[in-house]
Amino acid sequence: MIIVTGGTGLLGSHLLYHIAQNDELAFIRASYRSEHKIILVKKLFEQLDHINSKKLFNKIQWLKADLANPFDVQKLLEDGTQVYHCSALVSFFSSDFPKLLKQNREITALIVKTCLDMQNIRLCYVSSTAAVGNSKEIPTTENTKWELTKKTSAYSLSKFLAEKEVWRGIEEGLDAVIINPCVILGAGDWNESSLSILKTAAKGISFYTTGSNAVVDARDVANCMIKLMNSPITADRFLCTGENISYFELFTKIATLLGKKPPKVKAPYYLAWASAFIHEQLQFFSAKKTGLSRDTVNSSYKTISYDSIKLITSVDHRFYSIEETIDYAIKNRIS
Repeated sequence: MIIVTGGTGLLGSHLLYHIAQNDELAFIRASYRSEHKIILVKKLFEQLDHINSKKLFNKIQWLKADLANPFDVQKLLEDGTQVYHCSALVSFFSSDFPKLLKQNREITALIVKTCLDMQNIRLCYVSSTAAVGNSKEIPTTENTKWELTKKTSAYSLSKFLAEKEVWRGIEEGLDAVIINPCVILGAGDWNESSLSILKTAAKGISFYTTGSNAVVDARDVANCMIKLMNSPITADRFLCTGENISYFELFTKIATLLGKKPPKVKAPYYLAWASAFIHEQLQFFSAKKTGLSRDTVNSSYKTISYDSIKLITSVDHRFYSIEETIDYAIKNRIS
């Protein structure tokens, strides 16, 4: 039995779709919190393969689970041989730090403990480039040291600590691999996660920031996870980062493919930071915070590049181009 946590998310839904392609696999068990999100996953399957979508989707056994509850986690992982832990909270608001610790570190610790207790389970943990250090002079690799600074986001710290829980499990005998994706784009709801970039671009963007990052296709991450899990590789981690690109280039490419005007004006850092500070105060008591934060501003002005050669050579993978990824995401919008 293959288990997927966070199966209704952007990456989780793509992972379920690609796992379901295996004709020898009868069932997949996936956790969920909202039934509405399951409907969106079903729409994704229909969008990607209208003919076989029902057959593929029916392979999924959905289990409503509170991943902070040991009994729910034990039931979810029962009879599991492979566990893909995709569930996580992504927030760049420092006031969400307690939630980030619970959803990322504590739940990951519980998943690891349950896997160890049940034995003979192989785990793939979805970490993040946020849990890897940043090199200013050369591309960042898996060996770049992560450091806590004044500008380290609460999200980055939570994912770093979560990954430490997996490494602790590995030291205790857990069979596990870790994958560290960057900004993920793919088919899905533009109101969710990193796909909000597309929604913002569709409205039109006049300003751009001077930073850079990497963008990866959800199909690439899903396929690389499956390749890693079906390989003899264990006790290792891999950057999964696709193409390095500046934010100006990224929004220009998205705007062009959407038929919108590309950004023209470089936004001053101090102005963006001040706007984010005010916005954070207004969002302080919101249950689900959205929009600009000081952490996102700091990230948007940081120049980062990554090297995924370790993953490419280990599982023999070719990444989609940034143009292919954006085109795929735009043509497969789901709502």
